[in-house]
Amino acid sequence: MEIDGRDFLKTPSVKTVRFGGSVAETLEKHKHGDSSDYELLKHQLVDPEIKDAQIINWLQEFRSSVTHLTKDHEQLIYTILRLPWLGRSQAVVDEYLAFLGNLVSAQTVYLCACLNMVVYHFTPKRVTICEGGVDISDSDDEDENLPRNFDHCHQALQLIIRYVPSTSRFLMPILQENFPFIQKSSRTLECYVHNLLRITVYVPSIRRDLLELIIGKLLKLDVSGAPPNSFLNFCNVGRWRIFILSCTLIFLCIVLSRVPGSFHAERTKELYRDLLTVFDKLILPTHASCHVQYTLFYLCSFKPALAEAFLDHLWKILQNPSLPAVLRQAAAGYLGSFLARAKFIPLSTVRACLDLLSSWIHQYIYSQDSCGKQVCCDVSLHGPFYTSCQAVFYTIIFRHRALLEANMKKGLEYLQSLNLEQVVMCQLNPLRVCLPSITNMFAAITRKYQVVFCYTIIERNNRCVLPVVRSSAGGDCVTTNTNPLDSFFPFDPYLLKRYTHCLIYFHLFWFTHSAIFKNSFFYEDEDDFLCGETPQAEGIVGLTPNSYDSNFHSPSSLGSPPNTLQRPF
Repeated sequence: MEIDGRDFLKTPSVKTVRFGGSVAETLEKHKHGDSSDYELLKHQLVDPEIKDAQIINWLQEFRSSVTHLTKDHEQLIYTILRLPWLGRSQAVVDEYLAFLGNLVSAQTVYLCACLNMVVYHFTPKRVTICEGGVDISDSDDEDENLPRNFDHCHQALQLIIRYVPSTSRFLMPILQENFPFIQKSSRTLECYVHNLLRITVYVPSIRRDLLELIIGKLLKLDVSGAPPNSFLNFCNVGRWRIFILSCTLIFLCIVLSRVPGSFHAERTKELYRDLLTVFDKLILPTHASCHVQYTLFYLCSFKPALAEAFLDHLWKILQNPSLPAVLRQAAAGYLGSFLARAKFIPLSTVRACLDLLSSWIHQYIYSQDSCGKQVCCDVSLHGPFYTSCQAVFYTIIFRHRALLEANMKKGLEYLQSLNLEQVVMCQLNPLRVCLPSITNMFAAITRKYQVVFCYTIIERNNRCVLPVVRSSAGGDCVTTNTNPLDSFFPFDPYLLKRYTHCLIYFHLFWFTHSAIFKNSFFYEDEDDFLCGETPQAEGIVGLTPNSYDSNFHSPSSLGSPPNTLQRPF
């Protein structure tokens, strides 16, 4: 048997000092009722001072007697599997791998035990830290041998799979059961996720299940920010988000194995299909996740075809009346945010999507007007319609400059062809439901280019109590609500300043927004619509659900911005 060119069957024996007879003799005596040497053997194997030469000698003998190591010797096998083989000399590692190969080949009953042993080493070893008189067990972040140890673990796992092709059936439940609790340090979780993602490369049959497991865990962290009572208050919101980001980047690097000048088209397509399945099952139904969805954003940046496929997928969900309204609304939020923020989407695709959205919106308005009933502003009844309108407004806010700068006349003709005036003037009154920040910016842009005038409607809405029957999340009636759609913009800029350079390196950019006009309360620098990376709770500096403004502005207020909207210096 050879691994990396090394022939383990020709490993030379090493002379060592030990007590008791040979393994073969010990097993034979144990079979006939004499367990003295057997117990002595187990005792020597757990010696904390055991030397490399001793381990090699024992393993060579165990390999020779592997056919006798049946289920009756379960405790002995468990003792062998606990041998400290990682971090030892290469000779120990080679001999241990050879033993594992022989064991799972001859005694498949120990397959799960061997898998558990390997997976156990997917996280740093535990250390005990005393804090306030209490011993707390956590991972060792200072182990310099971790990369080498992880390499050996995957070498062992691949060896086991080679001898037992059905290993993947037993491996997935073990990986699920051993996933660290979220109270563990970010280092522990990061290492475990890193190793799971490495498995997806050489065990593609369980890749989708692994992606679902990883993304499911990351979503819980992403939404919650940080767990309560976390280890030594170490896992604060910023640190957990950094962990999520780092895992995302590891995921993309390892699974794609993308190097400069090359692109694995088929592998990327397979990954896209797997990710899309997980997206539908986990990411799309999760409200207000911050970072995990960027896996798809980044993946779609590789090829225009991937971005178009993702947009088409979202569009099919949005227009499907048989799906729950909450999923359709989420799809509209992703659609608008992706069109607005993904700079790699060509303008022709943006126009095509705006055409589809506006056409669907106008058909919806017509169907409501022709039904012969009084139409009311009810988010629970018309949620997909309102989120579609908001997606159009949001896209125009961020893309209007690109639509107009090449040819102003044709660009204006295109915007007028969307018939936005009919949308804002309809009985459903989307400006009453959309986020005030989006309404204000959309109104300013369309007023400047004389595409549609929104301020009369805005002023009228502002004088009235928002007549929303109930929010899209359900529950009791709502009288005033600045976010009745539970708006969520999944591709708003990353909030992690420390890792901005990573995003730039991996070509993950956002569309930037310049001044609409001078002396207005809208900021003039790039992407100042969100005013930096951290959402603010003031004015219109952000579009995230925590940054909307409940105050509407008429044209007369544009030249004299309130203090809360002044640009910070």
